[in-house]
Amino acid sequence: MRIVLDGMGGDNAPAEIVKGAVQAAAAVDHDIIIVGKQEAIEEELRNCKYTGDKITIVPANDMITMEDSPVKAIRRKKDASMVVGLNMIKNGEGDLFISGGNTGALVVGSRLLLGRISGIDRPVLASIYPCLGYEPSLLVDAGASSESKANNLLEYGLMGSIYVEKVWGRKAPRVGLVNLGVEEGKGTSVTKDAYQRLKLTDLNFVGNVEAREIPKSACDVIVCDGFVGNVILKLTEGLAWNILKTVKGKLMTNIKTKLAAVMLKTQLMELKGDFDYEEYGGAPILGVNGPVIKIHGSSTASAVKNAVIKGIPYAEENVVETIRKAMLDVAETIEIDEEE
Repeated sequence: MRIVLDGMGGDNAPAEIVKGAVQAAAAVDHDIIIVGKQEAIEEELRNCKYTGDKITIVPANDMITMEDSPVKAIRRKKDASMVVGLNMIKNGEGDLFISGGNTGALVVGSRLLLGRISGIDRPVLASIYPCLGYEPSLLVDAGASSESKANNLLEYGLMGSIYVEKVWGRKAPRVGLVNLGVEEGKGTSVTKDAYQRLKLTDLNFVGNVEAREIPKSACDVIVCDGFVGNVILKLTEGLAWNILKTVKGKLMTNIKTKLAAVMLKTQLMELKGDFDYEEYGGAPILGVNGPVIKIHGSSTASAVKNAVIKGIPYAEENVVETIRKAMLDVAETIEIDEEE
């Protein structure tokens, strides 16, 4: 397998991207291709004292910044590392693309350069959602589209379920629709319609889920539009870090609490780890003709390594083709029901 890394994407590129590639090369038996400014990447490889043959470089002399307009950047910056990398996937020169660059550009670029899977109206950005005491869930959509139609929510549930089953290895993952109540008749006209469509599928649809139940692993696949999904993610992140900060402050109050902090250090580190995005790999872009993963812009080498390792099943399990076939089956089911 050929894993393509955007060497210039992210706040810490290319240094942390290269370090992560070196760490990943030691952990997996696959070829890693770093796309970007050759001299800069070669220098970082020397800094890492890398002498192996698993890592190669594909030159790209431009880069897409966080300030660039996604559509304009993809269309005009033909020699940007992100564009070159996506085209490698399109042309069969790579099997998995990972980038920490401009999220909007990566979503737009994936859609424009790779194209949508037949039957998918709107590709989506999925994100790992940490659940305390449970395995994480997959939140779909994490912010790619602020508004979605009922059929889009159906697609999100289907693609998310396939990803969780194929990549995470969970059989019959529970699919839940974010709503303001668990009753079937609750919500907007869009969520009511989406509920009925999801019921018609073979998915393990558990119905509506309220936001307060999401952190307790109410479902494996959290379905919502990008506006709601992004709010859920950022609220959870902000709340988690503020709680940890408050606990730390309380434990530094006096000698007794400091001693307690020492005794609880392992447990507190485990709790912090539950919310650490670097442990979970990256967020897949689902619905395009090729495996693409978005990692956090501030990713360190550890996050890059984990994204490589945990992203491999996305390509190996042929998730793209599975989604394509599933969409054909769902289209027939929905069409038959609507005709009746």
